[in-house]
Amino acid sequence: MNTGTGKYERLIERCSGLGPIPTTVAHPCEQTALAGAMEARQMGLITPILVGPSAKIEAIARENGMDLSGVQIVNTPHSHGSASKAVEMIRDGRAEMLMKGSLHSDEILGAVVARETGLRTDRRISHVFLMDVPTYHKVLVVTDAAINIAPDLDSKAGICQNAIDLAITLGVQKPKVAILSAIETVTAKIPSTLDAAALCKMADRGQIKGGVLDGPLAFDNAISAKAAEIKGIQSQVAGDPDILLVPDLEAGNILAKQLSLLANADSAGLVLGARVPIILTSRSDSVRSRIASCAVGMLVAHARRNQLKKAA
Repeated sequence: MNTGTGKYERLIERCSGLGPIPTTVAHPCEQTALAGAMEARQMGLITPILVGPSAKIEAIARENGMDLSGVQIVNTPHSHGSASKAVEMIRDGRAEMLMKGSLHSDEILGAVVARETGLRTDRRISHVFLMDVPTYHKVLVVTDAAINIAPDLDSKAGICQNAIDLAITLGVQKPKVAILSAIETVTAKIPSTLDAAALCKMADRGQIKGGVLDGPLAFDNAISAKAAEIKGIQSQVAGDPDILLVPDLEAGNILAKQLSLLANADSAGLVLGARVPIILTSRSDSVRSRIASCAVGMLVAHARRNQLKKAA
């Protein structure tokens, strides 16, 4: 696996001087999940509140030499209860970020989107993978590969805006968005090309703000300026995208996993559009990926704090 190209480390450096974010960690009942939360604590990124079966959490800590001194543990009977309690504590103002432990994504997302007790806002809830790909020159955002299965045009606009806002929070002044399809020409035979063209026009009209959009683009001419040049594509985005907006969840999920397994990329995961940032990692993710996810979530949480102060 990727041992570090410095891209994630530069993200973590941006957190220097910022205070740790109180974070409910839902069901950290596996070594990597607990280690990720505890290492993020040691690095000053989060103040973890461990929500799950306390005896099991303490046993995992003992078996792996982790010191839980000073860490709050909220006892729950099972993973479903862990997800519900972790969300409830955020609604009560006791935490500003949610972190997935070793439970299924459906369980934690079910608690997040629950109509009466969840963390919904008026924004589209979407997921981003922040990929550290050794062969690419900067962090690459892939969205949405985990939540929105077959997004329509309005949903894609919301997904795109969430990703742009995240990239700006991470220090990108004018994020470049490549809207992916199988080809780079607009045709009614491939609906995703029509959506891509419409998204670009929405950006022209100010319905999507803060980014530079281009599409449809096939993957080769999105990533390679040379491939775009050979095909006669003139684009500010080709060869230098910050964000890859995929046509649907299947394409995005396959792309992200290909980058991880064939290009040795690390992938940090975050859910956007809810009341608070949600760190949504895979149970197979490395501690490094979990740390990077915490760092990105921390930056988003501090940006949210500043927005609330301005609105007050």
